Amino acid sequence: MNKRRLGNVNFTSTPNSCSHEIVDSKSAASEQGRRSLRIAMLTYSFYESDGRVRRYAETLARRGESVDVISLRRQGQGTYNELNGVRVHRIQERVRDEKGKFAYLYRILKFFFGSAAVLTWEHLKRPYDLVHVHSVPDFEVFAAFVPRLFGARIILDIHDIVPELYCNKFKMAKDSLVFRLLVAVEQLSTAFSHHTIISNDLWRNTLVSRSVSAKKCTSILNYPDDQLFRNSGSHKSNGKTVLLYPGTLNHHQGLDIAVNAFGKIRDLVPDAELQIYGDGPARPELENLVRDLGLYDRVFLKDPVSLDAIVGIMANADIGVIPKKNDDFGGEAFSTKTLEFMMLGVPIILSRTRIDDYYFDDSMVTFFESGNVEDLAEAMLTLIKNQQLRHDLSQRAADYARSQCWTIKKKVYLDLVNSLCAK
Repeated sequence: MNKRRLGNVNFTSTPNSCSHEIVDSKSAASEQGRRSLRIAMLTYSFYESDGRVRRYAETLARRGESVDVISLRRQGQGTYNELNGVRVHRIQERVRDEKGKFAYLYRILKFFFGSAAVLTWEHLKRPYDLVHVHSVPDFEVFAAFVPRLFGARIILDIHDIVPELYCNKFKMAKDSLVFRLLVAVEQLSTAFSHHTIISNDLWRNTLVSRSVSAKKCTSILNYPDDQLFRNSGSHKSNGKTVLLYPGTLNHHQGLDIAVNAFGKIRDLVPDAELQIYGDGPARPELENLVRDLGLYDRVFLKDPVSLDAIVGIMANADIGVIPKKNDDFGGEAFSTKTLEFMMLGVPIILSRTRIDDYYFDDSMVTFFESGNVEDLAEAMLTLIKNQQLRHDLSQRAADYARSQCWTIKKKVYLDLVNSLCAK
């Protein structure tokens, strides 16, 4: 058995660490002799495809808590529905087409004021015990001002560390005034919340060094939901070798590296194709790159789909590709797709970034030098041609991932909720 470092703790990998049993927890509150909690979540994202938010919300709902989510909506979506026991209020339509920092900020501010109004109205009708606010942006936590004033506990959950994200997105230096202002907002936001969750250990170190005390900050990674991500043991066979990237199309994801690398090996692997599912600011450039390289019949850019739908798509892939750049932001941004691919038994080609070198090793993934087109092309070619290597990597990775599933790790979150609401 191998010990791996994840979530700031050493865990022992065992083949049967994750249970797939769904516990009926509607009566959990009554069994514990307490009333159900009323909880709100605010997220500037599309709830149905945001695995991190859904894991929290659905876990609480299964435990018998009353959960409202205030989120974005896609074109054509309704403004309200219930999904797996969670009430979802979609208050603002969004298309990922921001051309500059001001368009990006305008939409975030619009959501901030809209979510604050809805949250306040719902709280005054029936008070919340806890408001769990998901960042980006950090200042979204102040939308919970009225509930906090009347006694609700507040969690700020930082998915992406904002100063580094913003400066990476808009090419600004860390010594710029904007960066310093964003750090100040981070400090105010963490001070306003009763507890801060951060999405990996490297970023926790950064936060604790500049914005929040260690006792008020918990690292919770994007652990895969083993109720969704299950390895059936059988993959598709349609004569194609499918390399897959599913996720947001941001520039730090390095998808231009992946497309260029695939272009170098296309004639050597005529039955292989690269599929990219998602949307984001890098999509126009990727479409142009695919066209310029003449890869329109081998590289396919597909629209994003729901979390439930992407599970089947990922499971039917032969190789997962996660080509992030090792810059100030991407180098420390943990991709949830890594563990999800592992849970599904799909071997992975992974950029050697600081965060991935921290959590994984060569026994589980095929690393390539970040930003190196030739190295990625060689890794693609090796895995496409070597089925035994793919099998060995996927087996070792699956053993590891089973010790890192949400069924096991959710206790950290639920204990935090219990502790805050007990106060």
